[in-house]
Amino acid sequence: VICGAIKSSQRFFSVSRASGSNRQCKVLVIGGGSGGCSVAAKLSSKLGPGKVLILEPSESHYYQPMFTLIGGGMKKLEDSVAPMKETLPSLATWVKDSVVGFEPSANAVVTGNGDRIEYEQLVIAIGLELRFDKIPGLLEALAIPGGNVCSNYSPKYVNRTLEALQKFQQGNAVFTFPNSPVKCPGAPQKVVYISEHFLRKNRKRRDAQIIYNTALPVLFGVKHYADALWKVVEHRGINVNLRTNLKQVIPGKNLAVFENLDKPGEEHTTEYSLLHVTPPMAAPEVLQSSGLANAAGFVDVDKDTLQHVKYGNIFAIGDCSSSPNSKTAASAAAQAPVVYRNLVAVMEGRTPSASYNGYASCPLVTGYNTCILAEFDYNLQPLETFPVPQNRERFTMFLLKKYFMPFLYWQLMLNGMWNGPEIVRRLLEPLRKKIQ
Repeated sequence: VICGAIKSSQRFFSVSRASGSNRQCKVLVIGGGSGGCSVAAKLSSKLGPGKVLILEPSESHYYQPMFTLIGGGMKKLEDSVAPMKETLPSLATWVKDSVVGFEPSANAVVTGNGDRIEYEQLVIAIGLELRFDKIPGLLEALAIPGGNVCSNYSPKYVNRTLEALQKFQQGNAVFTFPNSPVKCPGAPQKVVYISEHFLRKNRKRRDAQIIYNTALPVLFGVKHYADALWKVVEHRGINVNLRTNLKQVIPGKNLAVFENLDKPGEEHTTEYSLLHVTPPMAAPEVLQSSGLANAAGFVDVDKDTLQHVKYGNIFAIGDCSSSPNSKTAASAAAQAPVVYRNLVAVMEGRTPSASYNGYASCPLVTGYNTCILAEFDYNLQPLETFPVPQNRERFTMFLLKKYFMPFLYWQLMLNGMWNGPEIVRRLLEPLRKKIQ
């Protein structure tokens, strides 16, 4: 219902150009995901019709934070998707194509259809790429119909998680976190907690070994919440192996090969009855030769202003940015007003002054009725909104995650009207001080 109601009354302009054509625009936004859509909505509202062009190849827009709930059977895949034409801002122009080359010195990009688009200002919002192909045997395992290998990270595979849980009878249920950047670093362990709860509810837990192998040296990057999560895994008998990275899947034998990142060359093989894989991820390859990326492949921006370190008319938002924050939709929401204000400042000949504090949020769902709502900044210090300790499992936070956040995303964030909870935090500050 929410998805279907998005901008249903608004007109939408789509662009189709012959191959090899040229086009000019005031602002080009590359990527129609959460960050790109939000900042494009803000800019098009200010600049008017036809001034903002969005380059995006996909037909569908997914609310990816819902995938964790879909994997646990708490939501349906169709709840998470809406047509791209209904989510992009109506005052912007949509070019249904992808970027294949950047010419920053000429203020231009080249598209997959061979078009050349010239811009005055550029916002890059092309996210991260899922690299299932980087793990030998993984794609083959995911292609087995009704198989026991799954992943919540793609709409193509997310329904396999619930199917694998339903078919599970006994043995090792193994969950992984890769040795790479990831979208929402909490998601790989959310599925662990939900799966463990599912097995308990269905009287299968006694015959299951729950194993979480993470390439990280910690359970969670923010100690304030990691301490609480360690108590959860210990209480529920979940085996956590740090610095342990999935190297290969042998689907015909139900075997997974892991490497010890602290001891190069040391490997071990685990038999699985269920294997949930968080794939390696990377910045899109098109950025590598763009002249805009840092050594890791991400758009090289100032972490405060989100402006490119070399080209003043280029900004980045979301997962493709080099800003050292957790890559979440909440981060993109907090970045959007910073990119908007600083880009407008550049257009008007002023020095960018808006600053992003690294805010990120991760609703750590720990079962079918509990959630730890982690909120923190660049320094990995808590930056909590509500006047209660958020490093505890709470039913209220679960309700927030399941019901309110999707509404917030579809109705406010994608329309450029949600900048994160900073205003709410300020309003609740007196109450928080009184309670705590």
